Amino acid sequence: MSLQTLNEVLGDNAEFLLNHQPKVSKETLHLPGPDFVDRMFSGSNRSNQVLRNIQTLYGHGRLADTGYLSILPVDQGIEHTAGASFAPNPIYFDPENIVKLAIESGCNAVASTFGVLASVSRKYAHKIPFLVKINHNELLTYPNKFDQILFGSVEDAWNMGAVAVGATIYFGSEESSRQIIEIAAAFERAHELGMATVLWCYARNNAFKKDGVDYHVSADITSQANHLGVTIQADIIKQKLPENNGGFTAVNFSKSNPKMYSELSSDHPIDLCRYQVLNCYSGRIGLINSGGESKGASDKAEAITTAIINKRAGGQGLIMGRKAFQRPMKEGISLLNAVQDVYLSEEITIA
Repeated sequence: MSLQTLNEVLGDNAEFLLNHQPKVSKETLHLPGPDFVDRMFSGSNRSNQVLRNIQTLYGHGRLADTGYLSILPVDQGIEHTAGASFAPNPIYFDPENIVKLAIESGCNAVASTFGVLASVSRKYAHKIPFLVKINHNELLTYPNKFDQILFGSVEDAWNMGAVAVGATIYFGSEESSRQIIEIAAAFERAHELGMATVLWCYARNNAFKKDGVDYHVSADITSQANHLGVTIQADIIKQKLPENNGGFTAVNFSKSNPKMYSELSSDHPIDLCRYQVLNCYSGRIGLINSGGESKGASDKAEAITTAIINKRAGGQGLIMGRKAFQRPMKEGISLLNAVQDVYLSEEITIA
């Protein structure tokens, strides 16, 4: 991706994003690269089978062997209802088209539900790495409650040929203690069977919204969620890109230190994201950020901007679904490729 193209996409934000120097030096981090799995996991407690499957994730698709990841996640049929998710493009009611989109766009992996991946596993499990999402927040309970429940077993994911399992924990919710215990056990079992583990580290508590500000996406709260995620031995952390900071002090809970906000971060989005990376054991565990919801015409610019922030902060990629599958497949492929081009670009460096 040329600097001219970047300037066209970013506009007035080009200088702001491409030349920022973060508070925390990149020299303090373990950065992405072709040898990332060797450097970070070969000395860990992960078995040979887990190492093989982590490398399978990093070694597939357009970003193969770069240390970066582009994953297509389509679990919204449960998380957001199938009708709301697929009405913009009904071809994705058919699971095969979900997998085709991931393959045609050169993703490292496709992440979806037990049912979606199982329905086409014999045809595709050997063609693209499967990441099975094992728990969900279903929206048919009324009134709706924010809880993640298991939809199947780790063994079932292994039997269908998955190289990894994924799960969500709603840190901060009333059910978080059960979810932590449940998913820690599931990840232990996945590692026993040789699969990699990916954790969606989301914050959920009504108290995290205060004075009109949503601190579910604050750098301090999301980063501590990341730190809890790596503690239960997730191999990859998925997190929303931070939009603000100071959730701990605004809500007046947990513990904080003023240096978290003055020396380890700032209000710049790259600093906020780098603090997330720092909490993933200084980058020993890769951080991938969410691509966010689809808003239409602005999707490409927003996706590229998010990718630049993640890459320059020391993150390892994006997990982007709705922006891609809620539009014609050809356009979805183009959008995913544009994001991947950010990570392939030599012009966009780690800050």
